[in-house]
Amino acid sequence: MRNVGVREISRKTGFSPATVSNALSNKRNVSRETSEKILAVAKELGYARRGKVARVVFVLARKTGEVLDEGTFHPGVMEGVEKAASAVGLPMSFVTLDLTSPNAASQASDIARDITSAVVLLGTEMRGDDYSLFAETEAPLVVVDGWSDHLFFDCVVTANESSAFRATSYLVEHGHKDIGYIAGAYRIKNFPLRERGYRRALREAGLAANPAFRVEVGTTVSTAYEAMRSWLETKPLLPTAFFAENDTMALGAMRAMVEAGVSIPDDVSFVGFDDLPFATVATPPLTTMRIPNHEMGSIAVDLLMEQLNAPRYYQKTIHLSTMMIERDSVRSI
Repeated sequence: MRNVGVREISRKTGFSPATVSNALSNKRNVSRETSEKILAVAKELGYARRGKVARVVFVLARKTGEVLDEGTFHPGVMEGVEKAASAVGLPMSFVTLDLTSPNAASQASDIARDITSAVVLLGTEMRGDDYSLFAETEAPLVVVDGWSDHLFFDCVVTANESSAFRATSYLVEHGHKDIGYIAGAYRIKNFPLRERGYRRALREAGLAANPAFRVEVGTTVSTAYEAMRSWLETKPLLPTAFFAENDTMALGAMRAMVEAGVSIPDDVSFVGFDDLPFATVATPPLTTMRIPNHEMGSIAVDLLMEQLNAPRYYQKTIHLSTMMIERDSVRSI
């Protein structure tokens, strides 16, 4: 067959290159009727996907590193990807995509057009416009810990809102009525959903979210510590408990409170989110929501295999629940 490209099929069908690419890749929100028209013309023109998937590429999309660099979430996802890829006979390679680099578009295009690779894209720090880099991808692609509201990809994400709802409800069940919220200054897409779950849990319990108890901190241990220390210097009224958007912020805030003479959990209880290894050795050990990061990586590979072996005209978003890990940072009132 001759070398026929996406743009030639686009000219012939009248559909945009992005729609053609989506239809040929069987992994975007293209209607069945449109897909059938595009595939028929592609066959008529002699189009054939060249090459065979030979590897899984784990792409860490990095914007600031303020969330990714402090935790062990992405290494856990990577391990899950590597193990699942090995089970189907594929090696895994690792690429960092610096979203702030002037070369980001070129690098993303190279990744997206390499049909010998299947891509797991870590979207933790990605925002809306960042996904446009992969709008015309031809490689099989699954997003982990991220999603686009305008483009459609197979995604594996944490059930952020329901998990935060459960964490806050846990505090309510332990008698807490004044429950504060520790928010990250850098707002990745997961965080507003967690805040929505926190607010919903309070609302359903007949409680109000007190704006005075919402503390915005940095997303590293050191910046969370500094922000909480500054807040405590104002001598604020303290809630009896805090839910923190992740463990990193919780640990930094707890350190500042202990130094200020606040006893945890006697004065203030804490629940975090992630279950970092450091949570077990905090003083006291941190109650938190455990994310199944290995499983997220494994499921991402399963979705890639579906795209290759059983193409479909719709996309999947899989939400994984978290597990409550009870330790010593919460007291009953």
